Amino acid sequence: MDLHSVVLPTAVGVALAVDRLWGEPPARLHPVVWMGRALGWCGESIAPRPAVAPAGFDARAWGLGLCAWWGLAVLCVAVAWALQEASGAGGALAARVAEGLGLPPHHGAWVSALLHALVLGVLLKPLLAHRMLLDEVRAVEAALQRSLPEGRARLAWLVSRDVSALTPEQVRESAIESLAENLNDSVVAPLFWFVLGGLPAAAVFRLANTADAMWGYPGERGGRVWTWAGQWAARADDVLGWVPARLTALLLWPMVLNPGGGFAHARRLWAEARRTPSPNSGWPMAAMALRLGVRLGKPGVYTLNAPAAAPVASQVQQAVDVAEKMALALFVYALAAMFLGVMFVD
Repeated sequence: MDLHSVVLPTAVGVALAVDRLWGEPPARLHPVVWMGRALGWCGESIAPRPAVAPAGFDARAWGLGLCAWWGLAVLCVAVAWALQEASGAGGALAARVAEGLGLPPHHGAWVSALLHALVLGVLLKPLLAHRMLLDEVRAVEAALQRSLPEGRARLAWLVSRDVSALTPEQVRESAIESLAENLNDSVVAPLFWFVLGGLPAAAVFRLANTADAMWGYPGERGGRVWTWAGQWAARADDVLGWVPARLTALLLWPMVLNPGGGFAHARRLWAEARRTPSPNSGWPMAAMALRLGVRLGKPGVYTLNAPAAAPVASQVQQAVDVAEKMALALFVYALAAMFLGVMFVD
């Protein structure tokens, strides 16, 4: 009996349910926090300080960045693979116990598959961050309602840009943009890679995304120069996030919402997404801007859906509602895939 088609979608459903019900695990147990600490420790060795950074190509920093990224990726794969295998072994042990209690062999196989999926879903959950993302966006709007300085300060938890001169409208734009972009980075992309390559692939994506956030800057940050040291991290995140970013855009702004003009609307989405410097982040952000009918942008860099008005408070909540519906849709897709797997399993 091949129950692989049941294990993967069930694990996805478990991960989304655990995220919805309980949110993030403690920092001391959080694998993404561990990734960040490892990246921070390695970063001190690979990125030069401005005083010693060469003016041109820095082969040493580039090579160290490449080797450090791959070393951490191999470590993530090894740990995630071991955990995944342990969850499967635990399921197999449960099947033997069930058979020892007198259950038929095919019942034992189902016990094994379901326990495997349950443990795998719990292990997958820390690589997702949907509930936390929604809570942070709501917190930005709540802080902005109290005062502009509070709104800016809360936004700084979400974004890396300078928030000191943002207007209330720009604070809301930034919050909605961060929500849309992180729906890809923290939800769709980890699930996409999990379905393709299991827990190791999802872990590598989260490492790549975290490395890009910490290392992928074309200049100085934190007293070090990342132009070359972080180039591999930035490119790896672009490659691994390319397909998921476009899937996220389709989930946020499906053509069925625009009857009678599917191709025209797709061209509009494509044109808006290309306005951002990033090859990926523009897709979910443009989809969200068009879905809400608002203008989004980064001052002096890009503007999405320029003819529209800036978002107001109610549209921040509307963006959160859209993100919640997207997660619900993913959960329903996982359940549908699970039931299809059950129907066609031998």
